[in-house]
Amino acid sequence: MAFFFSLRNPNSRLSASPVPPVSNGRANSNGVVHRRPIPSRNPNPNGRALLKTIISRQFTVNASSSSHSLLVVDGAMMDYIHGRSRATLVAHSVWRHIVQKGDAVIDATCGNGNDTLALLKMVADDTRRGRVYGMDVQKVALQNTSLLLDRSVNPEDKELVELFCLCHSHMGDVIPDGVKVRLVAFNLGYLPGVDKNIITKSETTLLAIEAARKILMPGGLISIVAYVGHSGGREEFEKIEEFTSRLPFESWNCCKLQMLNRPLAPVLVFLFKK
Repeated sequence: MAFFFSLRNPNSRLSASPVPPVSNGRANSNGVVHRRPIPSRNPNPNGRALLKTIISRQFTVNASSSSHSLLVVDGAMMDYIHGRSRATLVAHSVWRHIVQKGDAVIDATCGNGNDTLALLKMVADDTRRGRVYGMDVQKVALQNTSLLLDRSVNPEDKELVELFCLCHSHMGDVIPDGVKVRLVAFNLGYLPGVDKNIITKSETTLLAIEAARKILMPGGLISIVAYVGHSGGREEFEKIEEFTSRLPFESWNCCKLQMLNRPLAPVLVFLFKK
């Protein structure tokens, strides 16, 4: 099984090979580790090292959780390479490396609620400051999400989730002023088990990505799982790729993870705001 991971910014100085390994770094007084790259002599890193290195270079993480987060990314990535894991689980493993307890995050495509639930578990704690803003154009998606939360978490944690029946291109209309959003997640395509003719479209998806860019805090991430196997899916992904390739490297690192010998496999896109 072949896969492809690339930085989409044309002016990027970070290439897929060779990939520099990462030093251990030191924690500052706030307990935050800043990972610093050092030169590499290995011209052929494997996929696990590649993803781990890119994440370590670009993302500032809490010192107490960094080792665990990288192990989670390692495991999900290797399962994905071996064909044992879905693209969404790789996305979740990256989210855990970004999202902190008490953060505000957005599920821009609630679907059946699996991403909403995963995000809630990442932000919920005793402070009750965390928030998950979920949205979908289909009421059945919000109903499914609410039912999943009822079965999976206690009522107090569910109160941290706010659900909106609207197009994700209007996310800026429902996020309170002053809220710093750490992560915006898109799981594109159609809602499984429902009308497959109701799909996300490139026009509104690009508007939603632009809206997400405006409300995302520095150090935050836009995560996109794009499906290319259904009608309109490849066009949507290509529009996303074209749009994100033009984002300035000074402000954004834009990456994609794609299977080379499975042309209909989902594509992961990560947009990290510096």
